[in-house]
Amino acid sequence: MSRTFQALSLAVILVSTLGHAGATLAATGHEHGHSEGAQALQLDAGKRWATDAPLRQAMGIINDDMRQALPAIHENRLPAARYGELAEVVRSQAAYMVENCELSADADAQLHLIIAQLLSGADAMSSEASAQRDGAVTVVGALDNYATYFVDDGFKPLEH
Repeated sequence: MSRTFQALSLAVILVSTLGHAGATLAATGHEHGHSEGAQALQLDAGKRWATDAPLRQAMGIINDDMRQALPAIHENRLPAARYGELAEVVRSQAAYMVENCELSADADAQLHLIIAQLLSGADAMSSEASAQRDGAVTVVGALDNYATYFVDDGFKPLEH
């Protein structure tokens, strides 16, 4: 299968499943191998997946920003504009992960499930006020999944 066809297929899949977020991810040109049929997160033969420096850096930035906003989110007092800012951090860091990814194909497929969750949360955080808090919860869930399924000794899961 040609790289162009693979990239186009990924773009169509992402746009159909993630809307705007998928289009943003697809626009980055992420074209390396993907395991077909990866529908649910899973460990690598009982172990967490290896990470690379760009992934650890990007997830750390998202985690730190969410950690700072979490008290206001819990108290339902985070301004709508701040939700939008968080959404942009998630999108930009997801794009950075994809552009700089050096994971194995199987680990990459697992990461894409987490990225989809992150982008879904970002879309909700940048939409109507009634969905913003739920979007933050989705992003926090993605961060929890990252800590569960990927090795990153410097990553400190959020307490929520």
